[in-house]
Amino acid sequence: MKRIKETLAKINRIDMFSPYFFLPFILVLYFFTSLFDFHRYEQFKITESIWPAVFLALFCYYIGVYIIDKMKWTIPSFGLSFLGKYVIHFIVLLTLLGLSCYLMMIFGGGLGISDESNRRNLDPKLNFFSQLLWFGVLLLLSYKMILEEKMTWKKAFVYGSIFATVMFLFLLMGYRTPLIIMLFTGIIIFHYVVKRVKLTWFLTALFVIAVAFSMFGFIRVLTEDTTIDFNKRDQPDVELTAEEREKLVTAEYKVNQTPLWMRRLNEESVTGHIVLSTIIEYTQQEGYLNGEIHRGIFNTILPGEQISPRMQVTKVVNSIGVEKGKYITRESRTTTPTFIGQLFLDGGYLLVAIGFLLYGVLISLIYNKVKQSGIRSFHAVAYAFVITVFSVTMHTGLLDLIFILMLGFVIIASSVIKNDKKRLQY
Repeated sequence: MKRIKETLAKINRIDMFSPYFFLPFILVLYFFTSLFDFHRYEQFKITESIWPAVFLALFCYYIGVYIIDKMKWTIPSFGLSFLGKYVIHFIVLLTLLGLSCYLMMIFGGGLGISDESNRRNLDPKLNFFSQLLWFGVLLLLSYKMILEEKMTWKKAFVYGSIFATVMFLFLLMGYRTPLIIMLFTGIIIFHYVVKRVKLTWFLTALFVIAVAFSMFGFIRVLTEDTTIDFNKRDQPDVELTAEEREKLVTAEYKVNQTPLWMRRLNEESVTGHIVLSTIIEYTQQEGYLNGEIHRGIFNTILPGEQISPRMQVTKVVNSIGVEKGKYITRESRTTTPTFIGQLFLDGGYLLVAIGFLLYGVLISLIYNKVKQSGIRSFHAVAYAFVITVFSVTMHTGLLDLIFILMLGFVIIASSVIKNDKKRLQY
């Protein structure tokens, strides 16, 4: 018993939100939980191993973190430090813009949580700019917490209540990603400012949060109106041999032996594993897309009807799935490719290496800024936000223009903002 307590004490001393631990831990945990597939790999006839790409991603990420850490480099100001005093004012303007767009969207388009088809039919421009509401509130509240000379539990409760209110507003839209980003950014700020979060507590909270969001998706699927074309679950009309048909039926029977609610617990990571493996299989047959996925991020703002990157991923993985008699994703839905899959589809192992190297470099640059300036600075807020978004992209990929713009703003703000706390108070 004493040895167990000593081991737990050592574990709890780990700074779980450092660049060396948090993102790699999330990546490893994500793909580790995908190993419990309940025969879904057999059902989708998965053949290609994802592990060379995963290990390469981890290796290159650590190279980026290590080099920047040892060199003690930080993000340069690019001669724009004079803009630092306007950062908070600009965030306030973005928040007000987001609030206006959110209200117009709510009163004009209904709630996305009621059905997936409603969520997809929200006004795209209003939906885009409404994201600035949670983004602005997150930065302002986090920074205000950072500036508190003495953070009491009462103040923490007030900040937490405001966080919860804004999270509820976006829960009504049916989007989970903003909720996860707000939640984990808040936890990181709480860890550094209010009370250090022990690793054992964090793992418990992570499990509870993962189950909650999995059940949220589970309920959303159960309540779909299947009479709507968007919600149909038809499978490809393809000729299979008697042996192939029998294997497919047998695999589906094995899958259905596990209760649906249990499969939902790790369905996101299992699906991510399936999608990544299918992407690797696709590139072996058809070659890489050579930047088409990443160009699609910016093409979505062009006039006319554009295909989103995640819809392109759906077409890619389903082109393989059709041959096997089973869609990976319903034809009308988008597919989250994982960040590894996003990079691999456009440029294979080389782009995976470059992408994760850059992740490591960026995170370490900001973390060095935090170490130089101290926790009570905007740099801590920037670091918490950036590492959270990067961790979320392990599943979703970084394919939303709004998130790229948010990351760009936060990184630039961290590079130009000054450390004079009195001048930056609001």
